[in-house]
This record gives sequence, C-alpha cells and structure tokens, in this order.
Amino acid sequence: MTATFQQYILNFKQASGTSRGILKTKATWFIFLKKDDKLGIGECGLFRGLSCDDRPDYEGKLQWTCNNIHLGLETLLEELTEFPSIQFGLEQAFKSLESNSAFELFPSEFTRGNDSIVINGLIWMGTEAFMKAQIKDKIEAGFNCIKMKIGAIDFNTELALLKSIRKDFSSKDIELRVDANGAFSPSEALEKLKRLSDFDLHSIEQPIKQGQFDAMASLCEQTPLAIALDEELIGVHHVTKREELLQTINPQYIILKPSLVGGWSGSQQWIDIAEHNNIGWWITSALESNVGLNAISQWTYTLKSTLPQGLGTGRLFTNNFESPLLVENGTLHYQKHTNWNFNI
Repeated sequence: MTATFQQYILNFKQASGTSRGILKTKATWFIFLKKDDKLGIGECGLFRGLSCDDRPDYEGKLQWTCNNIHLGLETLLEELTEFPSIQFGLEQAFKSLESNSAFELFPSEFTRGNDSIVINGLIWMGTEAFMKAQIKDKIEAGFNCIKMKIGAIDFNTELALLKSIRKDFSSKDIELRVDANGAFSPSEALEKLKRLSDFDLHSIEQPIKQGQFDAMASLCEQTPLAIALDEELIGVHHVTKREELLQTINPQYIILKPSLVGGWSGSQQWIDIAEHNNIGWWITSALESNVGLNAISQWTYTLKSTLPQGLGTGRLFTNNFESPLLVENGTLHYQKHTNWNFNI
C-alpha cells in the first residue's frame, strides 16, 4: 500500500463572516491510499485559526503519515493524537479503500436514497440586511431549524433580528439556535443569555471563549437557555481530560466536528462520555469539501439522532466537487444515481 497527499484550495461563493473574521478561501488536504487497483480517499479538513493542529509542521506530519502508512490505521491514530484532522482523513481513506465504492463508506437507507438527515440552515454574520435576506431564504427553502451566528454586529440589532423571526414564527414552527463563537465576556454573558432567552431559543453555542472552565460551569448552572460546547472540546485529546471537562462544566449539549476532535472515533468517545452524563449532542461539519461532508453525513446517519444536525455547508464553495449530496426542504439527501466528479 502507498500513500500520498495533496492540498486543495476551496473558494467561497461569497465571503463568509465569522467572529474570527471574513473567510474567502479555505485550504484542505486529501490523503490517497493505493493498494493493487483500489484507491482510498480521505479529507484532512484543517480549519485555520480554530483547529488545534493548525501548526507549521502540519504538512510535515502529513508526509510522515504517508511515509509510515505501513504501520496501519490503529497505530497511526495513536501517533497522531495532536493532529485530529489527519486522524479523520486517515479514517476516511482506510474506510474508502475497503469499501466497494470510494465514497460509499457506510451503506444505509441514507446512501440508498430512501431516507434523509434533518439539518439546520446556517445564517452567516454580516450586515442586518444580509442576515435578514439569509433568514428569509432559509425559511422559504423549508428549514425548520435555523442557526444564526451572533457576536459580530451590535447585540441589540441581533436581538431585533431574532424578534422579527419570532413575530412570524413560533418555536413550534422554527427552532432557533445561535452561535456566539465565544464572543461574550464572562461578566456580561449571563445577562445576555437572559435577554436571548426571551425568544424561545433552542440553545446557544460557546457563549464565552473556551478554557474558562469555572466561568462556563457557572453559566451552565445558572443559564435560562441551553448551552452547547463547541470550541471548548478542541485540543482535549485524552479520555480522562474529556471526562473531567464535561463533568466540571456540565453543559446541556456538546457539538462535535469530526475534523476537529479526531474523526469518527474521537467523536464517538465524546458521545459516550456525554450520554453517560446525560448531556445531549449533535454533529456538525467544519467547512470541509463534499468529500469530508459525505464522510461525516454517512456516519452521522448511523447514529440515529433525532436532533437537526449541522451538515449543510456543501454549497458554500464555487469549486466544490459534484456529489450525490443534496439539501432539500431542510434535509440532506443522498442521490444514489448522481455520480461524483472528484478531480484535483
């Protein structure tokens, strides 16, 4: 078996605003495994400024991985603890290699086109007019769950946007989630959560920056609004540390991005700990191409979660790969008769 890797630059259709700035492009890497006449493909979805493996030696570690592919998946995953996106790329590539089809990794009613995954519609940060237009588009597109990124514009303007949605749609019509990406300070967070709770929101992701365990634990204890940890999970690699974090903070939910927490195996470990502590969870993509999104989606379907998942980012890029994935009426479908067009 041989292994190689290659970088690919994804271009956003429209510059996308986050609390970390405006994104116009996103680099990603692909691992290719070859054995006899079979090919395995996996995406290493590094997220600059967010992934714990955003390091100068990233490509060096990819090369090391390819040079040592003979060690096998289990050993490599142990060696790559500090590189969760490479772990996930490897998991995909090995699964792809052993599958009948390079991209059908978990055959199911989803990949057979008989079932779908309920997802949330994502509202990117921007001007009030831009965010209003997105909200209108998502509702018209049939989404019953909308996730709005907040923290970049004036808080009162964001509250007004939420109020305008609730004026026309109750929580029975539209489930609203907000994602603060750590934008609130600990001193103001509880008051802001109280004001947000007036709009019957499902949850808020990461109200304060990660790493403030005592402040986050206090918030989760007092909050009138369910809190979901996101960035808080990044860089926490070992099971004892993961258990300690969830038992200390005791959030209402955790959100798992496989590219950022060690792939399917890392995500499953978090899920097991969360369920043991009566903490809810859902899965979210992290701006991967359709290759990574496909791998996350097929696996997510097997988990049979009843919550809307965060898997609708495939149409953000001008140069994404044609795939069977299709978002329709607020759900993600797999059109089994649609061919992949994977060329880099």
